[in-house]
Amino acid sequence: MQLRVLAFVLAGGKGTRLYPLTKERAKPAVPFGGRYRIIDFVLSNLVNSGVYSTYVLIQFKSQSLLQHIRDGWEFSGLLKNQFVIPVPAQMRSAGETWYRGTADAVYQNINLIEQADPHLVCIFGADHIYRMNIREMIEFHEQKRAQATVAAIPVDKQYASEFGVIECGGDGRIHGFHEKNPDSPTIPGKPDQVFASMGNYIFSTGLLLRELYADAANENSSHDFGRDILPSLVGRSELFAYDFQTNKIPGDPAGAQSYWRDVGTLEAYYEANMDLRAVDPALNLYNREWRLRTAGYEDPPAKFTFDEEGRRGVGIDSIVAGGSILAGGSVKNSVIGRGCRIHAGAMIEDSIVFDNCDIGRRAKIKRAILDKNVRIPEGATIGYNLEEDAKRYHVTESGIVVVEGHRSHVDVATMQV
Repeated sequence: MQLRVLAFVLAGGKGTRLYPLTKERAKPAVPFGGRYRIIDFVLSNLVNSGVYSTYVLIQFKSQSLLQHIRDGWEFSGLLKNQFVIPVPAQMRSAGETWYRGTADAVYQNINLIEQADPHLVCIFGADHIYRMNIREMIEFHEQKRAQATVAAIPVDKQYASEFGVIECGGDGRIHGFHEKNPDSPTIPGKPDQVFASMGNYIFSTGLLLRELYADAANENSSHDFGRDILPSLVGRSELFAYDFQTNKIPGDPAGAQSYWRDVGTLEAYYEANMDLRAVDPALNLYNREWRLRTAGYEDPPAKFTFDEEGRRGVGIDSIVAGGSILAGGSVKNSVIGRGCRIHAGAMIEDSIVFDNCDIGRRAKIKRAILDKNVRIPEGATIGYNLEEDAKRYHVTESGIVVVEGHRSHVDVATMQV
């Protein structure tokens, strides 16, 4: 039997812990790796896995996310069931509210499930950095004859309070679910680790519809999959955990380790970007059989100019996106976005620079994140005196300096009359 699979991508969170990068944009729209957005990972995973029918549920500060989906993901296939469509909050719940939780977000769009009548519904988050062959999780769900399957991965016990923690048997059957409990049980034989939910679920459609209607009618529910629906299924439905560590990506070398990062904080986001700089990165963006897709930018290639002492365009252990010019400037251990200009004598180290930034002559930047359209004046320094930086910028506890960007000018077409 050929399965009909419908996907919902939950992209409505505020992303407050990534502030100020989320001051003007939704968390899934935050740039990553020079030319991508965080949401590109889940959408690429779905398309690469053969799941072509996806609704993206959006809510807060969604304009940049809508624009990115329009520019890179709204495709029209040969069949009517091939689409990536953004869906704002429908105000279908009692009181016409915004999404009250992950389950309510899907419930407010339950008509889309009923109209499509799929065999399975994939419900995935939009704010993690990872590659996943979702087809293998679907096959696991079918082999186990599961009604609901949760993707899971071991994490250090110290992070138990940040995740839904799963208790399961050797066959993957779930016996307990503990939502963000620091005292959650550890993995048998591994007292320093817990089995954490990745926030990615597969449901058989009949079960999902029944549970969504029941949850919506429950006034005591917080209307969340992790807090309400999944724990309530333990013991009364076929509920399984899929071990993400077993997932294999076509085109990866044998023995390649799975990669997943929850980039919920500025530190985690920074480290995930820095992972890309390695000679043999844990997150492989160069696998042609598993492409990371994004908007189709029409940028020229990156350019490095001048070869004089103190005025040499150099990039070392770095990623430099298209359209950027290192005009005598130097970049080391950094990720540089699209259309940046780094002028003579400027030095950027251990930093993330978003699109369209301009770094003046002899400016020095270290361990910083520069948002879009930042202009650094000639001779300025960032990251060398955190006490002074804190007077003007956002500085994290670990000493990462975040410089807010500026709204870019938008050209409006004129009409001759």
